[in-house]
Amino acid sequence: MTSTDPEQQLRAADLVSDDRVAGRLYTDPEIFAEEMRKIFHSTWVWVAHESEIPQPGSFKTTSVGGEPVIVTRDRKGNFNTLLNRCRHRGATVCDVPRGKANGFTCPYHNWSYGLDGRLRGIPYPDGYEGVVEKADFPLHTLRTESYLGMIWATFNADAEPLEDFLGDAKLWMERFFKQSNGYPTKVTGVHKFRFRGNWKIQLENTSDGYHFPMVHKSWMASVDAETADMMSFMNDPSAVTHALGNGHSVAIMATAHVDLDEDDGTEEIQPRFRHLVDQLRAEGYDESQIRRMMRSMHGCGFNLNTFPNVAMSSAFFRVLIPISVDETEIWHMALGMDGGPELVNQERLRIHEHFQGPFGFGSPDDAEGWDRVQLGTQAAPSMPILVNRGLGRETRTAEGWPTSHVTDESGMREAYQMWKRMMSAEEDA
Repeated sequence: MTSTDPEQQLRAADLVSDDRVAGRLYTDPEIFAEEMRKIFHSTWVWVAHESEIPQPGSFKTTSVGGEPVIVTRDRKGNFNTLLNRCRHRGATVCDVPRGKANGFTCPYHNWSYGLDGRLRGIPYPDGYEGVVEKADFPLHTLRTESYLGMIWATFNADAEPLEDFLGDAKLWMERFFKQSNGYPTKVTGVHKFRFRGNWKIQLENTSDGYHFPMVHKSWMASVDAETADMMSFMNDPSAVTHALGNGHSVAIMATAHVDLDEDDGTEEIQPRFRHLVDQLRAEGYDESQIRRMMRSMHGCGFNLNTFPNVAMSSAFFRVLIPISVDETEIWHMALGMDGGPELVNQERLRIHEHFQGPFGFGSPDDAEGWDRVQLGTQAAPSMPILVNRGLGRETRTAEGWPTSHVTDESGMREAYQMWKRMMSAEEDA
């Protein structure tokens, strides 16, 4: 790395091995700075779901690699990711999280820009005659592509096509969106919070089945027996994690719900949903539609982790946004059916809140664990973090995916191997 301390001058390859990673990966600000440049400024970073910007003029604000951006849908229906920085004196041109607009105007000197980033107007332009051509000063635009309604952006004009980067994760994305039961998917709510820890701690968590029965005892005690049984995967040999390549992985927890198109008819609908079944029948939905909606109430049966910053986790999106070496922002985004019965969407939102919300039984316990990891790794920073669970029983599927039990750390090892490749790129050049 680039540290001036001789003891800290280690190559990225020295910081990550097959079964462990250096504790400094969580605490070294110079490593964090290089991650922003070599990872978050070099590869595809998730920025939005199409339902968040549903119409021409719709926009949302977020960040990529620590830099503020605006994601827009322009008049032609194209998606754009624009650096939120006026080309004149550098002020942000949008300061609200989402909305609808004809364009963006800098509040400092009123330079105005279109939804595609073009510079449209400069007040009192006589002072710029022969000095500024508007076509030369658009908002900086990131390369933007989408797949299945998910929008990614990158600063790297030479990055491989998005679909190539997603690779084998695409199959699991297709399965994930089957929970919308033939309707388009929409984001129904967003819960944002920060924890005092490094972004990679949370990246690990989404594929970490090992922690679930210990950390989430209170949630398991709060749900009905059918839901608890669905999540009792610790001794289920069919509950596995696949490493999918490019840092992506999928952790399968509820094997009967991996592909919601497959239904052998033996699964009973949970009694807690009987009132929904009755209402849907009264509204004219047929029995097969009702059964499909009830089976998908908890989402799909897996967590899909896509490197570096978004997970399609059972029934919601989990987005991580690095703030600093020891602070990370998390967005939990609830999902529903766009055009489907709202009473089902409302029930899904209540289920989401029960685990993910600020008063839920899941997220607060997770965040406590993440905080403790960050605090603990400040002690003995040379001591490694172990990611070796299941290494001795890992096999390969016919697809070539390294695979082990869902409580094992195959997904973490995949993410860290991608981390090592990206962080070593210039060292090996």
